[in-house]
Amino acid sequence: MDKEHLNPLFSNPLEPFPGLSVDDLNRYLPAIRKVDEVIMTLETMEEGLFLADALEGLKRLPEKSIDLILTAPPVSPWRNIGAQGQKMTLQEYYTWNNKWLQESQRVLKNTGAIYLLCGWRFSGMYHALLSDYFRVQTRITWRDRKARDTTQETTWFNEIGDIWMATKTGDFVFDREMITNDIKIANSQTNENMSNLWLEYFTAGSNQEKGDLPEMLLEKILKASSFKLSWVVDPFMRKGSVGVAAKNKGRRFIGFETDQDNLLLSMKRIDQS
Repeated sequence: MDKEHLNPLFSNPLEPFPGLSVDDLNRYLPAIRKVDEVIMTLETMEEGLFLADALEGLKRLPEKSIDLILTAPPVSPWRNIGAQGQKMTLQEYYTWNNKWLQESQRVLKNTGAIYLLCGWRFSGMYHALLSDYFRVQTRITWRDRKARDTTQETTWFNEIGDIWMATKTGDFVFDREMITNDIKIANSQTNENMSNLWLEYFTAGSNQEKGDLPEMLLEKILKASSFKLSWVVDPFMRKGSVGVAAKNKGRRFIGFETDQDNLLLSMKRIDQS
């Protein structure tokens, strides 16, 4: 018999969503928490993953409660959750970003920072929006090899991503010594370690989910701009890579996600990390 006919049609027919088995659904579906369960004060802060719109989730967090916001906003969100075919116009997208960034400024501590990952097409827009609410400290450029897969370039293909770092005040957390010492072991050129050009460290990650963010990149940001037990928020959680990195580094994490399948996968990944 031809070997081709011996291969199964599906690698795992019990996975209704890649990475989730029926057992996973039975375990995590009953544990889903929605936005109306985000009830917190400064004294009652708690970690959690929520099926919630980013703006509505941020509105429910206490003022000046978060140490670090680390996120990659979606490029083309829907006007209404689940309304396929109703993508935002460019003006609606600008207004929408403005609203959640304004709310981010409210929840961030005075010593806190926001790291916003984006592609080159909207990088200038985010620079302008962040400047309205924060003090922009730098733009990091990193080698994002997956960016090449998402574009149909007719000239130079894209292989970079931008990370805007902004802070609420001029007195913010940044552990320069941690970053320098952390990489001295592998590389004696410490000046390069502090550069905002990140080309070699983050081309891939062993635990990186397809289409998500490299764990090594996230961990470097966490080590630089937060401490153990710091509160970290990702308003656009996707498959939970920020949450996994935060847990591995001993940070407390709150995440919001509108896609239930991605939320369930995030719950599983963070639970097992």
